[in-house]
Amino acid sequence: MKRLVTLFALLLLIGVGSPAFAQSILRDAETEALLADMSRDIIVAANLSPANVRVVLISDPSINAFVAGGQTVYIHSGLIDAASSANEVQGVIAHEIGHITGGHVPLQDRMAKGATGITILSLLLGAAAMAAGSPDAGVGLMQLGQRAALGNFLAFSRAQESTADAAGAKYLAGAKVSGRGMLDFFKKLQQQEYRWGLKRGSDTSYVMTHPMSGERVATLSADIQADPSWNRPNDPDLEKRFLRVQAKLRGYVADPKDTLRKYPASDTSVPARYARAYAYHLGGYPTEAAAEAAALVKAEPHNPYFLELEGQILLESGKPKEAIPPLREATARTNYQPLIATTFGHALLATEDRANLDEAEKVLRQAVVRDSENPFAWYQLGMLYERKGDTARSALATAERSSMLGDPGRALASAQVAMAGLPQGTPDWIRAQDIVMASQGMIQDSKKK
Repeated sequence: MKRLVTLFALLLLIGVGSPAFAQSILRDAETEALLADMSRDIIVAANLSPANVRVVLISDPSINAFVAGGQTVYIHSGLIDAASSANEVQGVIAHEIGHITGGHVPLQDRMAKGATGITILSLLLGAAAMAAGSPDAGVGLMQLGQRAALGNFLAFSRAQESTADAAGAKYLAGAKVSGRGMLDFFKKLQQQEYRWGLKRGSDTSYVMTHPMSGERVATLSADIQADPSWNRPNDPDLEKRFLRVQAKLRGYVADPKDTLRKYPASDTSVPARYARAYAYHLGGYPTEAAAEAAALVKAEPHNPYFLELEGQILLESGKPKEAIPPLREATARTNYQPLIATTFGHALLATEDRANLDEAEKVLRQAVVRDSENPFAWYQLGMLYERKGDTARSALATAERSSMLGDPGRALASAQVAMAGLPQGTPDWIRAQDIVMASQGMIQDSKKK
């Protein structure tokens, strides 16, 4: 089964389509700030606005990235783990921005209309046969489907990938970022293809959604190496930050035992301490986790992300009062970054001290104003208003959260409660009315389907 999944992932590697299964988005203030800084100049070079383009991290161990409509680039956690540098990830981001500027998602949707369900099923069956060691049988199964439609679609997809490669290289050059990382990452993919027996001219190369990685390197090398930025050193600040985020991510998503083997106690570097802090915390060792966080704060006393970690560990270890000072400073030093502010608001509420309610309201209100797509912040705000006895605004916060989570029934009921208790015509009342109308529309559409 693992072999099948990995092979099929290779067939879809670095494509423009969305993944087959729903995946969870990983939100972290430090990671989001890094991805924004890594991509900003590339986005500008593509004549897009950094305010409109988002780079989102998804919890998925496979090495992949994609765009799925709009101006959002999705990066798998597995890609961050596999990358050797921030520059490699910049190459991937530049490629995906090439898909955005090329309008490839809408174009692919139109091309895909000719590829029926049976065609896709044939591809899956073919991949299964090849994974089982029968490449001839796999190709035969694929021929049972609509081979012409599938061939046209895959050829179209490979052409899009080549176009996005060229655009990505152009945007890297425009941003004065070396394309070395893009080539290095394609070479990593090439090694994976070798391990799975995928090579140019083989039967499998014709059912790939992207060109073989060796072809991509050969096509891009001359232009990238001729660019003045080829020998430009990587940004040392971005690279340092990348190693920290990479270690933090590994500590959070990997098995704690694997993380502790990769980052032994003898390694006292910042990335190693970061990884171990999360591994210990997830593994149920609060004392060890707190010690690693304290060492990080001692090394950089005013680093807001180290303070955030220290506060988070204290909060989740049942020490909300002790968590307040580091979280308050982290919130202030990041100018009320919404994710950090939400954790701070949570800590204030967790003390169950009514004297903290006003400050909690201030930070949570700012959190949802700056990032309305944060269901946990709305949940905390609802709790706050419930404790204050403000039933109407508690219901409005619940309506916001339910609407965001795709629960129109609860959103409708909560918004109606909010409208009944809020002064008519006020901004909160109007917002509740908007949720009522939107939820009613969603419920009606669902019934029609």
